[in-house]
This record gives sequence, structure tokens and C-alpha cells, in this order.
Amino acid sequence: MQLPLLAAVAVLLAAGCASPPRPPAADGWHEVLLPGKAATRYAWTQKEGRPALSASSDRSASMWRRRLEIPADRIAKVEFSWWVEDVIAGANVADSEVEDAPARVLFAFAGDESRLSGRTRAMFDLAQALTGERPPYATLMYVWESGAALESVIPNPRTDRVRKIVVDSGAQNLRQWRVHQRDLAADFRRAFGEDPGPLIAVALMTDSDNTRSRARAWYGPVRLD
Repeated sequence: MQLPLLAAVAVLLAAGCASPPRPPAADGWHEVLLPGKAATRYAWTQKEGRPALSASSDRSASMWRRRLEIPADRIAKVEFSWWVEDVIAGANVADSEVEDAPARVLFAFAGDESRLSGRTRAMFDLAQALTGERPPYATLMYVWESGAALESVIPNPRTDRVRKIVVDSGAQNLRQWRVHQRDLAADFRRAFGEDPGPLIAVALMTDSDNTRSRARAWYGPVRLD
């Protein structure tokens, strides 16, 4: 298998198809480890009087995920919040070599795989063989980026099945709660140029493995209307 294809498979694993190390908790959230990566530490806590999930990354990358079953015609508004301690120096979500972010909220969607290229389907097959779980048809991420313009739509440099929308950027607004309300279906159309399929998972992710650095963030509840 060629190295670029393996690298793209690693991106799909990070988008939400790696297997959880233990069963979900009563609320459905569970940790998702990524092959070959140290785990980011997640824990339920309080931040400035709010219930929150803390995320502490030390040259690590993993996710906190919840599976969903929401039909496409019921996908509408989403609200999420985060509190970020600092941006990651040198990180850039458009550059595969330094593709880290202090805060991400990911939404995974099902879809018609027959519309995908043969190369992409091969990546899906390999990812499933490695993890026992098929990647999502498409993954939309909201990210806190180090320097990209707000509302930028950034395709992943290794697979077009993962696209990012920058909703916070740079050092402005650090160390305070940031609340974002988005039209999830409209954002999916803008990022992928098609209507979304069923929503099958939501995940939170703080990672600093590519830059070999540290990052810390807190996440509030994710609310879907």
C-alpha cells in the first residue's frame, strides 16, 4: 500500500472510525483511540461554573464520541461551546505535517458510497479492516484554527471526505467561553456541495500530535435542535 493512501486512512480514522477501548457510558459518550497515537485525556468537570469536558493533549490525539441516528430531514441547528487555553504554535489545519487544533467538534454523516471514487472506497475498506468499523461517508469539523480566516472551509489535505469550517481563529477570544450556533445542514452543503445524509455521530477532539506540543480545552454540551 502506498504511503499517501495509508496517510489518508489515518485521517479517516481520526474522523471517527477507530474502535473505542471500552463500552459507552450511560450517556453514550466514549473515548476513541487512534492507532499509533498517544491518547488525549478527557474528563467531565466544571469550568467557570459550567459543566464541561476537559481535554488535555500532550503530543497526543484521540476523540470523545457519541453515536447518533438522526435522519437527514431532521438535521437543523446545532449549538456547541468551548474554552481554549491557547492556540498551538505552528499548527495549520490545511497542512498535513502540522494539522493540529486545540478544539474541534466533528459531525459524521452516512451517505451513498457508490458516489465516491474507487480510491476513496479502497481507503474505507482498509480502514474497516484495521478497526472493524467503516468510516463515515463525510465528516464536517468546526475548528479553532491558529490563523486562517473565519468561516474558511478547509478540505483535509489527504482526503476530501473530511472538511473543516473555521469558527474561531488566532489568539482573540482565548480563555473565555465561546458559544457557537450553526445551521448544520447549510454548513454541510457549503462544505461538500450536496445535501447531508443521516447524522451518525458527534465527537470532540483536541490534538497536538503532529506539532509535538501541548493543548488544553474545555467543551460544553453539544445541543442539536
